[in-house]
Amino acid sequence: MADQRSESTLIVFVKRPQLGKAKTRLAKTVGDEKALEIYKFLLRRTLEVIQPLTVDIQIHYATSPEPGDMWEQAGFARYSQIGGELGERMHHAIASAFIQGYRRVVIMGSDCYQLETDTLQQAFELLASHRAVLGPSTDGGYYLLGMTQLFPEFFVNKEWSTESVGEQTVQDFDRLGIPYSIFPPLTDID
Repeated sequence: MADQRSESTLIVFVKRPQLGKAKTRLAKTVGDEKALEIYKFLLRRTLEVIQPLTVDIQIHYATSPEPGDMWEQAGFARYSQIGGELGERMHHAIASAFIQGYRRVVIMGSDCYQLETDTLQQAFELLASHRAVLGPSTDGGYYLLGMTQLFPEFFVNKEWSTESVGEQTVQDFDRLGIPYSIFPPLTDID
Protein backbone atom coordinates (compact mmCIF):
# COMPACT_ATOMS: atom_id res chain seq x y z
CA MET A 1 0.00 0.00 0.00
CA ALA A 2 1.20 3.50 -0.79
CA ASP A 3 1.55 5.92 2.11
CA GLN A 4 -1.65 7.77 2.95
CA ARG A 5 -1.21 11.46 2.11
CA SER A 6 -4.80 12.63 2.16
CA GLU A 7 -8.08 12.27 4.04
CA SER A 8 -9.69 11.40 0.70
CA THR A 9 -9.25 8.49 -1.66
CA LEU A 10 -10.46 7.62 -5.11
CA ILE A 11 -11.06 3.93 -5.78
CA VAL A 12 -10.98 2.92 -9.45
CA PHE A 13 -12.30 -0.50 -10.47
CA VAL A 14 -10.48 -1.95 -13.47
CA LYS A 15 -9.99 -5.21 -15.31
CA ARG A 16 -6.79 -6.35 -16.94
CA PRO A 17 -6.96 -5.48 -20.64
CA GLN A 18 -7.10 -9.02 -22.02
CA LEU A 19 -8.73 -10.24 -25.20
CA GLY A 20 -12.13 -11.73 -24.45
CA LYS A 21 -12.09 -10.61 -20.78
CA ALA A 22 -12.95 -6.89 -20.88
CA LYS A 23 -16.05 -5.18 -22.26
CA THR A 24 -17.69 -8.53 -22.98
CA ARG A 25 -21.14 -6.98 -23.57
CA LEU A 26 -19.65 -4.55 -26.07
CA ALA A 27 -17.71 -7.40 -27.71
CA LYS A 28 -20.99 -9.09 -28.65
CA THR A 29 -21.57 -6.17 -31.02
CA VAL A 30 -18.08 -5.13 -32.17
CA GLY A 31 -16.00 -8.26 -31.58
CA ASP A 32 -13.34 -9.06 -28.99
CA GLU A 33 -10.45 -7.23 -30.66
CA LYS A 34 -12.34 -3.94 -31.10
CA ALA A 35 -13.76 -4.22 -27.56
CA LEU A 36 -10.22 -4.64 -26.20
CA GLU A 37 -9.02 -1.63 -28.21
CA ILE A 38 -11.88 0.46 -26.81
CA TYR A 39 -11.16 -0.71 -23.27
CA LYS A 40 -7.48 0.22 -23.57
CA PHE A 41 -8.56 3.68 -24.73
CA LEU A 42 -10.89 3.95 -21.71
CA LEU A 43 -8.07 2.95 -19.35
CA ARG A 44 -5.73 5.58 -20.82
CA ARG A 45 -8.52 8.17 -20.58
CA THR A 46 -9.17 7.22 -16.95
CA LEU A 47 -5.48 7.63 -16.11
CA GLU A 48 -5.45 11.05 -17.81
CA VAL A 49 -8.47 12.16 -15.76
CA ILE A 50 -7.33 10.92 -12.34
CA GLN A 51 -3.61 11.80 -12.42
CA PRO A 52 -4.07 15.52 -11.62
CA LEU A 53 -6.07 14.78 -8.44
CA THR A 54 -4.49 15.53 -5.07
CA VAL A 55 -6.29 12.67 -3.30
CA ASP A 56 -4.87 9.20 -2.73
CA ILE A 57 -5.72 6.85 -5.59
CA GLN A 58 -6.35 3.14 -5.28
CA ILE A 59 -6.69 0.83 -8.27
CA HIS A 60 -8.78 -2.29 -7.61
CA TYR A 61 -8.43 -5.09 -10.16
CA ALA A 62 -11.15 -7.64 -10.93
CA THR A 63 -8.30 -10.18 -10.79
CA SER A 64 -4.78 -9.59 -9.49
CA PRO A 65 -2.70 -6.50 -10.24
CA GLU A 66 -0.63 -6.73 -13.39
CA PRO A 67 3.10 -6.22 -12.71
CA GLY A 68 4.53 -3.09 -14.34
CA ASP A 69 1.26 -1.81 -15.76
CA MET A 70 0.42 1.88 -16.18
CA TRP A 71 -1.20 2.05 -12.72
CA GLU A 72 1.95 0.80 -11.02
CA GLN A 73 4.07 3.16 -13.13
CA ALA A 74 1.85 6.04 -11.98
CA GLY A 75 2.58 5.11 -8.35
CA PHE A 76 -0.98 4.23 -7.33
CA ALA A 77 -1.82 1.73 -4.60
CA ARG A 78 -3.07 -1.48 -6.21
CA TYR A 79 -5.37 -4.17 -4.85
CA SER A 80 -7.42 -7.14 -5.96
CA GLN A 81 -11.19 -6.80 -5.65
CA ILE A 82 -12.63 -9.09 -2.99
CA GLY A 83 -16.09 -10.60 -3.15
CA GLY A 84 -18.53 -12.05 -5.63
CA GLU A 85 -21.05 -9.70 -7.21
CA LEU A 86 -20.23 -6.07 -7.98
CA GLY A 87 -22.01 -4.71 -4.90
CA GLU A 88 -20.07 -6.99 -2.58
CA ARG A 89 -16.76 -6.00 -4.20
CA MET A 90 -17.58 -2.28 -3.99
CA HIS A 91 -18.67 -2.64 -0.35
CA HIS A 92 -15.40 -4.34 0.55
CA ALA A 93 -13.24 -1.75 -1.24
CA ILE A 94 -15.03 1.20 0.38
CA ALA A 95 -15.10 -0.43 3.83
CA SER A 96 -11.35 -1.06 3.55
CA ALA A 97 -10.75 2.60 2.68
CA PHE A 98 -12.64 3.78 5.76
CA ILE A 99 -10.73 1.27 7.91
CA GLN A 100 -7.50 2.78 6.50
CA GLY A 101 -8.65 6.12 7.93
CA TYR A 102 -10.03 7.93 4.90
CA ARG A 103 -12.89 10.35 5.57
CA ARG A 104 -14.09 10.84 1.99
CA VAL A 105 -14.22 7.95 -0.45
CA VAL A 106 -15.27 8.05 -4.09
CA ILE A 107 -15.48 4.91 -6.22
CA MET A 108 -15.67 4.79 -10.00
CA GLY A 109 -15.22 2.40 -12.88
CA SER A 110 -12.93 2.82 -15.85
CA ASP A 111 -15.54 3.10 -18.57
CA CYS A 112 -16.83 6.69 -18.56
CA TYR A 113 -14.96 8.59 -21.27
CA GLN A 114 -17.00 11.77 -20.60
CA LEU A 115 -15.82 12.06 -16.99
CA GLU A 116 -13.53 15.03 -16.31
CA THR A 117 -11.02 15.75 -13.54
CA ASP A 118 -13.12 18.72 -12.40
CA THR A 119 -16.11 16.46 -11.75
CA LEU A 120 -14.04 14.21 -9.51
CA GLN A 121 -12.58 17.21 -7.66
CA GLN A 122 -16.09 18.56 -7.18
CA ALA A 123 -17.27 15.20 -5.83
CA PHE A 124 -14.69 15.38 -3.05
CA GLU A 125 -15.54 19.03 -2.35
CA LEU A 126 -19.26 18.21 -2.12
CA LEU A 127 -18.52 15.53 0.45
CA ALA A 128 -17.61 18.35 2.86
CA SER A 129 -21.31 19.30 3.01
CA HIS A 130 -23.09 16.13 1.81
CA ARG A 131 -22.82 12.59 3.08
CA ALA A 132 -23.05 11.10 -0.41
CA VAL A 133 -22.62 12.02 -4.08
CA LEU A 134 -23.77 10.14 -7.15
CA GLY A 135 -22.89 10.46 -10.82
CA PRO A 136 -25.63 8.66 -12.74
CA SER A 137 -24.91 7.12 -16.11
CA THR A 138 -27.28 7.38 -19.04
CA ASP A 139 -27.85 3.61 -18.95
CA GLY A 140 -29.39 3.79 -15.46
CA GLY A 141 -26.30 2.84 -13.47
CA TYR A 142 -23.73 5.27 -12.14
CA TYR A 143 -20.21 6.33 -13.00
CA LEU A 144 -19.25 7.45 -9.49
CA LEU A 145 -20.45 7.06 -5.94
CA GLY A 146 -18.94 8.94 -3.02
CA MET A 147 -19.57 8.93 0.70
CA THR A 148 -18.28 10.14 4.06
CA GLN A 149 -19.10 6.93 5.90
CA LEU A 150 -19.90 3.38 4.93
CA PHE A 151 -23.54 2.82 4.05
CA PRO A 152 -23.89 -0.98 3.66
CA GLU A 153 -27.45 -0.50 2.39
CA PHE A 154 -26.07 0.92 -0.86
CA PHE A 155 -24.61 -2.45 -1.81
CA VAL A 156 -27.44 -4.91 -1.16
CA ASN A 157 -30.77 -5.61 -2.82
CA LYS A 158 -29.63 -4.11 -6.11
CA GLU A 159 -30.01 -5.41 -9.62
CA TRP A 160 -26.35 -4.83 -10.53
CA SER A 161 -25.47 -3.99 -14.14
CA THR A 162 -29.06 -3.06 -14.94
CA GLU A 163 -30.82 0.21 -15.74
CA SER A 164 -32.34 0.36 -12.24
CA VAL A 165 -29.29 0.44 -9.96
CA GLY A 166 -28.86 4.23 -10.04
CA GLU A 167 -32.51 4.85 -9.14
CA GLN A 168 -32.35 2.17 -6.43
CA THR A 169 -29.36 3.99 -4.91
CA VAL A 170 -31.18 7.34 -4.94
CA GLN A 171 -34.11 5.61 -3.23
CA ASP A 172 -31.66 4.44 -0.55
CA PHE A 173 -30.47 8.03 -0.03
CA ASP A 174 -34.05 9.22 0.38
CA ARG A 175 -35.17 6.31 2.58
CA LEU A 176 -32.18 6.76 4.92
CA GLY A 177 -32.45 10.58 4.96
CA ILE A 178 -28.90 11.00 3.66
CA PRO A 179 -28.01 14.48 2.34
CA TYR A 180 -26.66 13.92 -1.17
CA SER A 181 -25.78 15.64 -4.40
CA ILE A 182 -26.27 14.29 -7.91
CA PHE A 183 -24.14 15.11 -10.93
CA PRO A 184 -25.48 15.32 -14.49
CA PRO A 185 -25.76 11.96 -16.25
CA LEU A 186 -22.81 10.84 -18.38
CA THR A 187 -22.39 7.96 -20.80
CA ASP A 188 -20.36 4.93 -19.82
CA ILE A 189 -19.49 2.01 -22.05
CA ASP A 190 -20.45 -1.43 -20.86
